[in-house]
Amino acid sequence: MPQIRSPPNSSLPTPKAPPITTTTISTTTIHTNTTVDPAAAAVAGFFNNLLNKIPLPRWAIYTIFACGALLILLFCLCICKKCCCKGTKKKRQKKADENINLNGVNGKTTTALVQPNVTDVDYGATKQKQRGKLLYSLEYKAAQSELIVGIKQAKSLKAMDLGGSSDPYVKVYILPDKSKTCETKVFKNTLNAVFNEQFTFQISKSTLLNSTAVMQVFDFNRFSKHNIIGELRMQLCDVDWNHVIEEWQDLAGPAKFEEENLGEICFSLRYVPTAGKLTVVILEAKNLKSMDIGGSSDPYVKVQLALDKRKWKKRRTSIKKKTLNPYYNESFTFDVSFDQIQRVNLVISVWDHDAITRNDAMGKIFLGCDASGNQLRHWADMLSNPRRPVAQWHTLLLAEQVNSTLTLKKRIPLANKLPF
Repeated sequence: MPQIRSPPNSSLPTPKAPPITTTTISTTTIHTNTTVDPAAAAVAGFFNNLLNKIPLPRWAIYTIFACGALLILLFCLCICKKCCCKGTKKKRQKKADENINLNGVNGKTTTALVQPNVTDVDYGATKQKQRGKLLYSLEYKAAQSELIVGIKQAKSLKAMDLGGSSDPYVKVYILPDKSKTCETKVFKNTLNAVFNEQFTFQISKSTLLNSTAVMQVFDFNRFSKHNIIGELRMQLCDVDWNHVIEEWQDLAGPAKFEEENLGEICFSLRYVPTAGKLTVVILEAKNLKSMDIGGSSDPYVKVQLALDKRKWKKRRTSIKKKTLNPYYNESFTFDVSFDQIQRVNLVISVWDHDAITRNDAMGKIFLGCDASGNQLRHWADMLSNPRRPVAQWHTLLLAEQVNSTLTLKKRIPLANKLPF
């Protein structure tokens, strides 16, 4: 079979390969000034890995963490609230325990009226704080009728100056006379002073047993009032005088009112519930404070009723001239219903009459629903023994002490607004 050959000079075009396109990619290096902390990066990486291992979406994890933080915050707030309210609840409970409950009074017992272990009212005492310690000594020489009070040293005193120090000195005196006051030297810029000083007081044995030794530590200020750091009060009747006493004691806060022997008063109380009659008989007083220049007084007694802390009714006895041991035996009767007797306070005050100047208060005391201690017991005995007079002696206190405790309001509401 014949082969067909293409002629050598054929005009048919020769196929060409497609052109190759070359693309040049230019890379640009971006430099930043940010410096990454390796430790922070490691911590962040650790937490990211930890979160990635939890089989929950990120929003669910964040929600759980937020709820947990909120619960911890609420728990802390509850603890703070409980701590803050603890003191308030104790005060309310103490007040509730001291209130007189007249329900169930049977006329035979005072159990429903007086709580056990009720102590006297703490008139104006301050709270105990860390004020330092005082080393003192006491010695009594009966042959010479001399009381020797030694002030040895003080340590860890409370800083009263801005520089965190104090300028302490000690003042010593004997109550109730306070006829002699002694002071130690002043130590500058220290909280630990060594005094080593002694003071002698002339005092008989009988007077000694009714006296109180007061040692007060002050911070000296040259151009202002001296501030008291703390004090010690020793009832000398409780001291064993067979040997010399030397001991450390913590300083207490200063008493708001100075102790003073103002005398005693005796009166009786009688209440008749069915008739609504309260009878107060002022019997006598003794050892009253001398108010006149001649060493005597002209005392009379004021009897006052306060209803709902407001002055209500008052009467007064006759004036006894030039005596410190007056005898009255005067009776006063007030109309007080059974409902009112639960809200009444009886205020007994002794005054010195002066024809020219203003009368001076010599001593005061109050009984009733807001009283405590012996005053509350006397009031409760009266209520639990209706129709029978109950008499008792009471020690008079400073008028300021009673006023600050009782806090009477100035005026009584109009009659048409009274709740009875």
